[in-house]
Amino acid sequence: MDSINQRIADELGVRPQQVAAAVALLDEGSTVPFIARYRKEVTGSLDDTQLRHLEERLRYLRELDDRRGSILASIEEQGKLTPELTREINLADTKTRLEDLYLPYKQKRRTKGQIALEAGLGELADALFGNPALTPEDEAGRFIDADKGFADTKAVLEGAKYILMERFAEDADLLANLRSFLKDNATLSARVVAGKENEGAKFSDYFEHDEPLKSVPSHRALAIFRGRNEGILASTLKVSEEQPGTLHPCEGMIGERFGISHQGRAADKWLGEVVRWTWKVKLYTTLETDLFGELRDRAEDEAINVFAHNLHDLLLAAPAGPRATLALDPGLRTGCKVAVVDATGKLLDTATVYPHAPKNDWNGTLAILAKLCTKHAVDLIAIGNGTASRETDKLASELIKNVPGLKLTKIMVSEAGASVYSASELAAKEFPDLDVSLRGAVSIARRLQDPLAELVKIDPKSIGVGQYQHDVSQLKLARSLDAVVEDCVNAVGVDVNTASAALLARISGLNTTLAQNIVAHRDANGAFKTRNELKKVPRLGDKTFEQAAGFLRVMNGDNPLDASAVHPETYPLVQRIATDTGRDIRSLIGDSAFLKRLDPKTFTDETFGLPTVTDILGELDKPGRDPRPEFKTAEFQDGVETLKDLQPGMVLEGVVTNVTNFGAFVDIGVHQDGLVHISALSEKFVKDPREVVKAGDIVKVKVMEVDIPRNRVGLTMRMSDTPGEKVEGPRGGDGKRGGQRSGAAQRGERSAPKQPDKAPTNPAMAALFANARQLRK
Repeated sequence: MDSINQRIADELGVRPQQVAAAVALLDEGSTVPFIARYRKEVTGSLDDTQLRHLEERLRYLRELDDRRGSILASIEEQGKLTPELTREINLADTKTRLEDLYLPYKQKRRTKGQIALEAGLGELADALFGNPALTPEDEAGRFIDADKGFADTKAVLEGAKYILMERFAEDADLLANLRSFLKDNATLSARVVAGKENEGAKFSDYFEHDEPLKSVPSHRALAIFRGRNEGILASTLKVSEEQPGTLHPCEGMIGERFGISHQGRAADKWLGEVVRWTWKVKLYTTLETDLFGELRDRAEDEAINVFAHNLHDLLLAAPAGPRATLALDPGLRTGCKVAVVDATGKLLDTATVYPHAPKNDWNGTLAILAKLCTKHAVDLIAIGNGTASRETDKLASELIKNVPGLKLTKIMVSEAGASVYSASELAAKEFPDLDVSLRGAVSIARRLQDPLAELVKIDPKSIGVGQYQHDVSQLKLARSLDAVVEDCVNAVGVDVNTASAALLARISGLNTTLAQNIVAHRDANGAFKTRNELKKVPRLGDKTFEQAAGFLRVMNGDNPLDASAVHPETYPLVQRIATDTGRDIRSLIGDSAFLKRLDPKTFTDETFGLPTVTDILGELDKPGRDPRPEFKTAEFQDGVETLKDLQPGMVLEGVVTNVTNFGAFVDIGVHQDGLVHISALSEKFVKDPREVVKAGDIVKVKVMEVDIPRNRVGLTMRMSDTPGEKVEGPRGGDGKRGGQRSGAAQRGERSAPKQPDKAPTNPAMAALFANARQLRK
């Protein structure tokens, strides 16, 4: 365990004692949010990001140690464990290295080399390897034995060859050196499978694609692997040879490792064949599989990381707050679904209206909506951004003019995942008598009021901010996204008297059963008046209370501290601060000027250190403060509703819907997100798009190009850019402009676009949008 703690400490750049303390807390059942917020003295103030990395590495390294123990036991059972081998196994720092060391001792199917060894050919193999001056054919004659399957010299030499091949191929140091060489020098090559050109048109960018393995970005790797899995692409690992007929560099490394070289001796040619066969027959395919697996793992990790960042930003988007909201879920033939919720999200009313074709009941719809808005004192109109959203936006604009006394505000809201929620078991329990389509409208309204509270009801993979989410490990993806949701919910905290079971289940220490028990207790006994009353909830014991209490808020309860992030275990400290300053706790809360004059060091003791006291004073200053930004809305330009309305040079306002490694997608109100390539995000060089934007940001963009046949819009956030004009110089990403880029750069950023109906007006558009379709799948 000490070695694990030391290694994690080195990776995090912290002291081993901090890691040991965090590991102990995790092993005791503490959650990352609880440790990060309430155990700062114990861990030396490790934050949630460090703790998540620690948790992940701890899992990996413990699995590595478990495997190490199994391997040592297996080799010892075979009677082949030496002190040197034990040392090598104990020093192995990756699963790959560990498996390489175990390879010679691993139980495997009967091979040609083993058959040759059983026939006694090991002596011949050792002789020729140890003394290349021996003549292979002469030496082989002594080992001919038809009964054992070696009837002639050729068969004998081939058997000896397999013995050495298998021995060479199981050398852990050689495997490590070859992997390192291939990582730095190999090329990932993709080609279309013959006859699949039309069927696999969406992968056309990879029909003849070569790229250094070490520089393949995650989105291109996953696109190629998807094409391979669908039978469209064939992918291989290539290492260029110096000249035809010359020694392959990997064969040279094998020969060097075992001291084999051509010096004109009798067995040199035969040994050269052993080396060549070792590479081509034994190692090439194995190492290609291993390195493709590593590339996929890296690409998956990066795709999951992108998804996690986008989800984090979306969950912590600014809430419109507790305001009565009317939601419009747009539709044409089936009508617009309407739902009205009060300030707490409680459903008040529903309707279905038909303002658009084919019924075109515009005036009748306006009358119904005006009546609903007046009846329920509506403040906000939430408009789903799906089909007919811009037409419905016009409807809302006219409605606002018709009822000026209400001072209504309209906002376009993402519908992503709303249909998933509508058909879920959770929605059926919440609204058993409500039509599925109307449930979606309720979700849209609540999503505007509080994105976090509503989005936790939806599987994160359905929210629409991922990249290749169906191509990655679903276990790793779920684990990562669950951690993001947990961190976000606990960063904000929840009102225990209004939160849904879905939201409560994400609180530190709670689960679905406990969350439902809290809601049931609340329904049966009324609102909680204190945090201590939570202990009356069935199955909510002291440990759970410790983990959860600080993140659960009791608003307007008996104790004002229950509405803050101050943990109940520190209430005595707050009381001491109040007593020492001659103030009442209620009068301390919110008295910013007074609290800022207090020296936190004055109140520290053996139990509560400086980090805790500092946090408490900050919380007393702004109790229960919401870390999310102030609510703002984007204004889509009137008259710009479809791709046909766009013109190069237009400057528009939009909302960032997704951030990828190659840029950001922006909703500008035309039913098709535009792409701001990484090179067009800023005048400065941008390495990571998230340095500039995040999901939910409101940004100003300029239209650079429109490709209607392919439903693509090229945007820039640099207002100095001129459509069609080439700008030289590094701009981020691959160092090329997003609007006019080199052919190599275009190929570099492509994923697997749909075959166009006709060529786009500018070839660079392919580079800008290559990932758009694959990204959403």
